[in-house]
Amino acid sequence: QVQLVESGGGLVQAGGSLRLSCAASGSIFSIKTMGWYRQAPGKQREFVARINSGGSTNYADSWKGRFTISRDNAKNTVYLQMNSLKAEDTAVYYCTAALPVAGLMYDYWGQGTQVTVSS
Repeated sequence: QVQLVESGGGLVQAGGSLRLSCAASGSIFSIKTMGWYRQAPGKQREFVARINSGGSTNYADSWKGRFTISRDNAKNTVYLQMNSLKAEDTAVYYCTAALPVAGLMYDYWGQGTQVTVSS
């Protein structure tokens, strides 16, 4: 079992920045990758970025260059630095953690943190 708690969301003006944090607890030593998804109003949840235990990262093409994912293993925390925010970045941002459960990879999800970008 893994528990994920996101923080750092809020209201920001277009062009501004926010850093989201996601703290993991529980079976943290089994976590292989952590990542971020987002869900905008009226849209499906979509992948933003992920980082594995070795620090390798993957991004959705839409946010390369504006968003940066990082991980502090000592704090069991993953971050999403978001710069040059746009109104269309308004969404609930969810943290995920993938780890093996009964031989299969299983994704745990946080409750989400709201990001609102005003134009």
